Amino acid sequence: MSVHITFETPQDVQEQVYEMVKSLGKDGRGRLKKGANEVTKSAERGTAQMIVMAENVSPGELLAHIPMICNEKEIPFIYVEDQAYLAEAAGMSVGTKTAAIAVMQVEKDALDRFNEIKKHYETLTS
Repeated sequence: MSVHITFETPQDVQEQVYEMVKSLGKDGRGRLKKGANEVTKSAERGTAQMIVMAENVSPGELLAHIPMICNEKEIPFIYVEDQAYLAEAAGMSVGTKTAAIAVMQVEKDALDRFNEIKKHYETLTS
């Protein structure tokens, strides 16, 4: 397990996370920030509603500080396996990878899915 991973996310929950990201990014039901630097800034400012990080980031130290910031700012965070699949779900061009995304805004019609992921985070970290 990489240094930035603090808990294991079950496969079925990961699929739900990808679907949530897809509805927010590709389908335009929210606003996302993409990439480790943008995610770090939004976490430090406390403006992110949730952080999604890829597990297959190399080196893992790239994201090692994000869980600590999230805990300090009380921002939920969760992991998915693949950064290429995360980038695709976020609406980035094919062949692109992203280490992490920050959920900045969620439209009403995507709120149920977002809240469900948030509950999974609370269960996984309690």
